[in-house]
Amino acid sequence: MLNKLTAFIRRYKMVNPGDNVVCAVSGGADSMALLWAMYLLKDKLNIRLSAAHFNHRLRGEESDRDEAFVADFCKGYGIDFVAGSGNVVAGPKGLEAAAREARYAFLRSLPGKIATAHTASDNAETVLLHLVRGTGLKGLGGVTPVNGCVIRPMLTVTREEVLAFLEEYSIPFVEDSSNGEDDFLRNRLRHHIVPQLKKENPSLSQNLSAMALRLRQDEEALDTIAEEKYTNKVTDLLALHPAIRSRVLAKILLKAGVKEPEAAHIAALEGLLISPKPSAKAEFPGGVTIARNYDMLETALKTEGITARELTDELSIAGYRITCEPNTRSEQTAWSFAVVPRGKMMIRCRQEGDTIRLNAGTKSLKKLFIDKKIPASLRNTIPVIADAAGVLGIAGIGANVDRLSTDTNAVRITIEKL
Repeated sequence: MLNKLTAFIRRYKMVNPGDNVVCAVSGGADSMALLWAMYLLKDKLNIRLSAAHFNHRLRGEESDRDEAFVADFCKGYGIDFVAGSGNVVAGPKGLEAAAREARYAFLRSLPGKIATAHTASDNAETVLLHLVRGTGLKGLGGVTPVNGCVIRPMLTVTREEVLAFLEEYSIPFVEDSSNGEDDFLRNRLRHHIVPQLKKENPSLSQNLSAMALRLRQDEEALDTIAEEKYTNKVTDLLALHPAIRSRVLAKILLKAGVKEPEAAHIAALEGLLISPKPSAKAEFPGGVTIARNYDMLETALKTEGITARELTDELSIAGYRITCEPNTRSEQTAWSFAVVPRGKMMIRCRQEGDTIRLNAGTKSLKKLFIDKKIPASLRNTIPVIADAAGVLGIAGIGANVDRLSTDTNAVRITIEKL
């Protein structure tokens, strides 16, 4: 087992001379084997070794027993030891996931590299777990050998080899009573499915774990290509191989704030690519909205429509400054024009039925904004100047030519973008 451990550590360059390595130790067989193996190898690897235990406080006295057991063992061999604890409450993903999150939060707060005792048997169970729940290549890759500061040196070691190693060195360990229960899917797979599969092939754990490690390399290669091909452009995304495109879309989701993109989220984003609507959008977890803006995918900003307000002299609204004063010149542009209002002038967003006549003819504001490729999410943030007779002009687009005037009673509307 020590040779396997050493070879795997070197294969993935898990440690460097002088590293501080913290073994995560529950007190069970796997973690005690890891701690003892690293203790025997610490001089050979030239590392500083310590141990950490997280008490989830889920099994009452038994949880406290485990903590005391690990602390006493470490004290007996002069291994630095630190303990953490927390009251774990089941979250949306269940108690097991909540316990794992709390444990890793504690471990990652410690200085140095964190070594966990995941074995080839654990890796095989993880692959089966993902298969049952539904997965892709990433899920079939099982447990990550190196994940930031977390290293897993025992992924080529089976549970049978762990028990033989502990017996050889007379290393004690404790049993977690919950491991014998069938409350969790992993336990049911371990107790009932894996033994049946091992009747067909006793090397099941080694084979599945080896497969997972190979597939993880394939996933990493595809992910590298996806990083190089990253784009938000719709036509470029459609030109990608589906295997690369799905990974780029996952990255777009991550960048937008979707913490754990799932197959359904990627499929929804692909739907935007082929949608006949150039301003289609889709909602994702965390309040994230991604919109298609013609040939681009963009994270849609939450925008509110302009609340109608009267324009008398000067008004700042929706990122614009709009002034109204007596007209003294003949200039007519998209940002400055003279009109004769009928009644009160209002600054508002577009409304159903609004039309405007420009030099190219009369259009509805809906059609005009589409023609000018203004994203749907921004259309209600563009100030429309109107009076009792209809639209006088639109910020950045210009005046209704039917309402332009240079009469002495004309007023000049000037719009500045802030």
